[in-house]
Amino acid sequence: MKAEVRSALPALAAHEGYWDGVYRHVTRDFELLDQHRMRTWCEFPDEGPWAYVQHNHLVWPDGTEERRSFGGILRDGKLWWDTDRFSGWGWQAGENIILLSLLRKDIEDSRFTEMIEISPDGAARARTWQWFEAGQPVRRTLCDETRIEGPW
Repeated sequence: MKAEVRSALPALAAHEGYWDGVYRHVTRDFELLDQHRMRTWCEFPDEGPWAYVQHNHLVWPDGTEERRSFGGILRDGKLWWDTDRFSGWGWQAGENIILLSLLRKDIEDSRFTEMIEISPDGAARARTWQWFEAGQPVRRTLCDETRIEGPW
């Protein structure tokens, strides 16, 4: 499956590995709603039901931790997700750019669009989420990450 992902979504395949960064959720007026550290492991299994698996380890300044993992399938040149929290798809929008369109299942009438751009050297990436509720923009998520040695 890894070869199929590399062929269909080479920009996504470049994200394979371990990442460390800070997520900042802000209002439309850029008031800070939440900030936490996140370590992410992106993998592209050779076997099994998933073409892509992402493992997240979130840590807040007060020491609270949360771990999440989810998988996606490759279909029609896009990566598709359907988890308990969200559903949607991702596609390559440029040489180093991936776009995601995701509907939140745990927040009524909520969706977000995410843009992920990896640096040309593959050592860093930036992620921006545009959140909408009831069709209106309500907040942004901004994340800067660097590639790290794994596993963590």
